[in-house]
Amino acid sequence: MELKVTAQQKTNVKKKSLKDIIGKIDVRAYTMIGAIVAIWLFFGILNDTFLTARNLSNLFTQMSVTSILAIGMVLVIVAGHIDLSVGSIVGLTGGIAAIFSNWMGMPTIVVIVVTLVAGAIVGLLQGWLVAYQAIPAFIVTLGGMMAFRGILMGITKSTTIPIFDANFIALGSAYFTNMFGNVLAILAVVILVILTIRKRKTRLNYGFEVMPLSLEIMKILFLSSLIVLFVITMNSYKGIPFPIIFVIGLAVIFSFIANNTTFGRHIYAIGGNSEAARLSGINIKSRTMMLFVFSGLLSAVAAIVLTARLSSATISAGQMYELDAIAACVIGGTSLMGGSGTIIGAIIGAMVMTSLDNGMSLMGLDTYWQYIVKGSILVLAVWIDIASRKKNK
Repeated sequence: MELKVTAQQKTNVKKKSLKDIIGKIDVRAYTMIGAIVAIWLFFGILNDTFLTARNLSNLFTQMSVTSILAIGMVLVIVAGHIDLSVGSIVGLTGGIAAIFSNWMGMPTIVVIVVTLVAGAIVGLLQGWLVAYQAIPAFIVTLGGMMAFRGILMGITKSTTIPIFDANFIALGSAYFTNMFGNVLAILAVVILVILTIRKRKTRLNYGFEVMPLSLEIMKILFLSSLIVLFVITMNSYKGIPFPIIFVIGLAVIFSFIANNTTFGRHIYAIGGNSEAARLSGINIKSRTMMLFVFSGLLSAVAAIVLTARLSSATISAGQMYELDAIAACVIGGTSLMGGSGTIIGAIIGAMVMTSLDNGMSLMGLDTYWQYIVKGSILVLAVWIDIASRKKNK
């Protein structure tokens, strides 16, 4: 009997030791980073231009629109809803921006404000229908996807509207100087170290488990090296693309909202168990409506970036973007069942999707192959999510 107890104790010690080594690492996020590295190496071997600074700069610029949409989509999905209209909102608000810039000759700041307001109003309308009229978000946004595309065709007379305002165009095509990139890298590393130390200290104060110090240092060094490598690569071409700053800024803001505010906690509570959230006194209707306002607002930001980068607005702008945004969220770990998901995960997912698009385009693969691959990866990601949930039950 004593021998059995001793063996069991040794097993427990081993399990505890392994848990201490692993700590609180976000396995899904690091798996996705590994997937990105594998994708880049694969396409880099097949095509010499894929890993060049120029192509990677273009890749990050292309990624910005999907990332911005995914940031808003994460919160919507976490709350247990879906937004199929974001692509059409991008097209509509981009058309509005072009009309105010070209046809009306408005200054850049006015064009930006009008575009953002238009996106917020569209989101408010859809949010009101979902939250206060109890119409399923799938139906509301599916109708919006068609209606907003029709409105775009009507107000632009189904024509392409060019933009000549250099200040507006710079929002999607300008680059920051190398000095700015160096300062940004230093600030990012310093902030990373400070936040890691504060988080570790807080967990220790409350008696929670923490990652071993050596592993924590390795994590900081790994992430810092990624930041430095990114800046060096971008600086070796033209500098950091301006759209990436939109992504970084919005990711910081909405990560703070999701993780450090009452609103964010309410969203996760609603997605986890809406009835329990209601009984806890959470105003589900107002929170739901605000989610769609955020989604519409971020769609307008994405429209500004896309329209500025293309220097024009077209009736096809934003088509299928809603599927890319949803796929980015799911690949990044957001559950379609609601209740779980992160902003950072969605951005990593957007990078995976954009890397596949970029790599397959460089290889000259037909468009239908791109759709097949992306669709298959989306189904696979959902399958893995459902399988992992069943395993944890």
